[in-house]
Amino acid sequence: MVGYHLLDAPRTPAAFAAALPLDGLDAWKIYLRLPLPTSEPDELWRLFMDDAVLNVYRHVVDGALAEFPSALVSIRRENGIADDVPLALMGGSLGGAAAQLVMAESGFAAHAAVLVNPVVRLRDSINGLSVIHDNPYTWGDASSAVASRVDFVARSKDISDAAIRFITGADDMQDVILKPVAAAVEALTSAGGIVDWKVVPDMAHALAPEPGTEPAPQTPHAAVVDKLAVEWFNRYLF
Repeated sequence: MVGYHLLDAPRTPAAFAAALPLDGLDAWKIYLRLPLPTSEPDELWRLFMDDAVLNVYRHVVDGALAEFPSALVSIRRENGIADDVPLALMGGSLGGAAAQLVMAESGFAAHAAVLVNPVVRLRDSINGLSVIHDNPYTWGDASSAVASRVDFVARSKDISDAAIRFITGADDMQDVILKPVAAAVEALTSAGGIVDWKVVPDMAHALAPEPGTEPAPQTPHAAVVDKLAVEWFNRYLF
């Protein structure tokens, strides 16, 4: 299992592993770092507010996709994992978008995936965040091209070979996360994919307390997500 963390808490591999350790899954669990344009939180926020798509989102998802093949080869070699051992992916928020892009474009087949509060249609997410932050986003040709690649409602057939479970918080952002996930579930069902959607009551977007950079005790909501993820992987990974 290869996992990608959130930009919100938990925002590092170690913190994500502590939040979702996948207790009860008998598999190698590798948590990768998203390739951010900067490690400085204030600078990341400035880049986000200046042009979230071209400065941040494109950098992260393209970087994760570019790094994945060599990372997977190294993981298998260093741990003695045979090439025919099945692959699962897990991602939260923007890490969920990275996981979907890997499924769609890396050439490596994933048997199963768990996507937690994921970005599934970038244009909707950016437009929704623009309203929340009162910072209107102006779409251009370059940013629209990124949005087209990170539209897994339109690209549902590109990821439908994996059995996908979406897990969202009932209190997450409607226009940014929940409505796009609903559309993705419908599209994947129409494409003949194995898909389901679980909603965790009272959970918002984050899966760990701030600052979310170091391992922290698992929250009750994260424990529910972890159980749902393990159940799905045990059903469809092996």
